[in-house]
Amino acid sequence: MSDMPFLDHLEELRGRLLKVVLAVGICVAIGFVLVIKFDFIGLLERPILPYLDGRKLIFTHPGDSFSIVMQVSFGLGFALAAPVLLYQLWAFLSPALYKHEKKVVIPLLFSATCLFMMGASLAYFFVLPFALKFLMDFQTAALTPMITARDYFDFATSLALSMGAVFELPILLVGLTALGVITPTQLRVYRRHALVASFAGAAIITPGDLVTTTVMLMVPLYGLYEVSIVASSIIFRRKERRRLATETKASSDVEVLA
Repeated sequence: MSDMPFLDHLEELRGRLLKVVLAVGICVAIGFVLVIKFDFIGLLERPILPYLDGRKLIFTHPGDSFSIVMQVSFGLGFALAAPVLLYQLWAFLSPALYKHEKKVVIPLLFSATCLFMMGASLAYFFVLPFALKFLMDFQTAALTPMITARDYFDFATSLALSMGAVFELPILLVGLTALGVITPTQLRVYRRHALVASFAGAAIITPGDLVTTTVMLMVPLYGLYEVSIVASSIIFRRKERRRLATETKASSDVEVLA
């Protein structure tokens, strides 16, 4: 660990925030070019195309098409800038961490990025198609669907972001274990509660048929909880070994002095 005056901390934070903003701006510009060049809009609308009967998504405002392109560009830009953001966060926090804590930070941040991408990918490739199948076939005998591009992309984006955020559960629980807020024993005791919470969370996040979309999300959610128990156990055992080693060393030093 290292000491630094408060004003120096603020100045360092300001510099790193400027680097993050610059990186995000550049990556959003790159994202905009990629969206236009490689037709990302067409890629993202593929899950709903089977339900449009050969038609296209409509827009009702002159600026909707540009807004959607910018929305996708910002999402892609933030994804591209994520390594820079995570590095700047680690570089800012690393002086305040112990050596053994620094070793955990980069794998933890890398794992958080991978888990978010896994959740968002699961939403796009599996949950979104199943949700659309249920919703677009519901009451179509009495109602005619006329989906706007803005509504569809808002729905798809919010679903992907929600699932990506939910997949950060192991990182949250491991962090709380490292801080001493919870223990693996407590996590094991609340297994039944976690199962019910996984089902309830899946039902809220994924609209659609309970037999498909909800169960599809509930299974990996509860699986992540079990993974969290294993990861928390590893962190907890390491903390206990370091604590025992510190206490043993302190006892030895006292005996030597005596």
